[in-house]
Amino acid sequence: MKKIFIALGLGLVAGVIDIIPMVLMHLSVYATVSAFMHWVVLGLIIPFVSWKMRSWVKGIVIALISILPVMVLVEMKLEDIIPMTISSIILGALIGLFGKKWVNTKL
Repeated sequence: MKKIFIALGLGLVAGVIDIIPMVLMHLSVYATVSAFMHWVVLGLIIPFVSWKMRSWVKGIVIALISILPVMVLVEMKLEDIIPMTISSIILGALIGLFGKKWVNTKL
């Protein structure tokens, strides 16, 4: 149970980091809440996936795969996709690294 709370904490931190620029740019509340929830869920998923690859690569792959439906929703506008992709790469890698260190050291 402790590992789940740590993973949840990783997702919460990633979610806050991701929404800070969204709040500063006064984006929609729905988009902001959606992005926050996305990272909370990924914080619970990434550390527990047991793919045979480096933890940071696993985090990036899962983060990029999970953002694909959102990219379709924003109608594939380049000005929206670039920041989403960059934040997915950075935050996905960080959740992967810290998830391996604090949640599941066997992976």
